[in-house]
Amino acid sequence: MEEYLIIMGRTVLLYIIILTIFRLMGKREIGELSLLDLVVFMMIAEMAVIGIESTKDPVLHSVIPMVLLMGIQYALALLSLKSKKLREIIDGRPTVIINKGKIDEHAMKQQRYNLDDLLMQLREKNVKNLADVEFAILESSGELSVLTKNSKQPSEISDYTIDLPLILDGEIQEEHLHQINKTKPWLLSELKKLGHSDIKKLSYCSYHHGKLHIDIKNEKR
Repeated sequence: MEEYLIIMGRTVLLYIIILTIFRLMGKREIGELSLLDLVVFMMIAEMAVIGIESTKDPVLHSVIPMVLLMGIQYALALLSLKSKKLREIIDGRPTVIINKGKIDEHAMKQQRYNLDDLLMQLREKNVKNLADVEFAILESSGELSVLTKNSKQPSEISDYTIDLPLILDGEIQEEHLHQINKTKPWLLSELKKLGHSDIKKLSYCSYHHGKLHIDIKNEKR
């Protein structure tokens, strides 16, 4: 009887600890978890199971590694806010699978993503015909974002392009420039016309319907 009470007590304690850890690690849906998030969650869950079953070992033997993993994950999350390269390593980066109605086989091969995967995810988006797709982006979470041709407004048809970030955290995204048939000198020239000569001060910049959308970094206090 005593052993069952110990198991019940450990279960409640570890449940509260895991709930607290996941709350501290931030709110993200299951489909939005990065590979690192998933690995950390699985490890924490496994440690909790061991902590419940191993009644002879002190519960701290499970709690300490769980808290350590939370600390590592929290530190990486803070660092990734300041480093785009670290974000790409941890979370990956979105990939344009269909661009202006044309499938990018090279991008699909890089992501080890086949036509069966594409068609399945299109069906999940209620898109029955591949020919109806203007843009499809494979997000870093594995989710497919789809924009169909019939979603365009008549006034937008002449300059309809996907809203790709050209600058993120002060860094030019040359791959995205290439996808919209623009160059780095063109971007710098357009920014200067708008009074932005230092791209390091820009948090975000995109090009849509012939105009640049710019967000300036907040000044440090």
